[in-house]
Amino acid sequence: MPRLLSALALLALAAGPAAAQHDDAPFPEYPHFVPGAAHPPAVYALALLDVFEVAPAAAGLPGRLEGFYRVGADRNRLFLRAEGEGLISEGEGEAEVQALYSRLVTPYFEAQAGVRLDTEVGEGGLRARPQLAVGLEGLAPYFFEVEPFVFLSYKGDLSARLEGSYDLLLTQRLVLQPEAEVTLALQEVEDWDVGSGLNAVEAGLRLRYEIKREVAPYVGVSFLQRFGGAAGFARADGEPTSEGLFVVGVRLWR
Repeated sequence: MPRLLSALALLALAAGPAAAQHDDAPFPEYPHFVPGAAHPPAVYALALLDVFEVAPAAAGLPGRLEGFYRVGADRNRLFLRAEGEGLISEGEGEAEVQALYSRLVTPYFEAQAGVRLDTEVGEGGLRARPQLAVGLEGLAPYFFEVEPFVFLSYKGDLSARLEGSYDLLLTQRLVLQPEAEVTLALQEVEDWDVGSGLNAVEAGLRLRYEIKREVAPYVGVSFLQRFGGAAGFARADGEPTSEGLFVVGVRLWR
């Protein structure tokens, strides 16, 4: 019995400080919450440079960039999109800028509307063409990212574009991204090398390694095939109707 009492006393002394330390442990402070009170929606911003690449083996050193800046809450956002491509060594190219209002319409899709400005820099200087833009952006079944858009110029020319991509995670850092883009138009616009019907199909395959989530260099291939009137305009300008490029670039976001 004396041995049992001594063992119990030792256990009580050992548990006492630990219990006291546990009871005195500080709890994190949480913001004051009032049930039923209205809280302002949080505002988020994202800048993504999805494509920033060159084709080192091609004549003229073709370069390309594509990205956007997005700011807003969960349901309503503003988008500023930009993409461009051209020959770096010759200082020629074309660019597209869009300013869009975006509204979430389903858990996976948001409707977007705004303006699009096409610009081109060449021997004739700088020229531009404004258009209205209406479309969708979202995540289709099986995690395909799709962007169908319709454009209307100030002269009433109607065109459309469908983009799609998919991120295949080979590892937690190595990502293979196939993508495709189809462009078509209802009317022919000779000044901008746009033919009626199907104009072009572009497909790419890029393999990126995320050094960290915000920085991911990549290598890949890009294929372009022009059709119909667009192919005829390309031949008249001395450009190929089909083209394949090896590209090197980096993807950045914050």
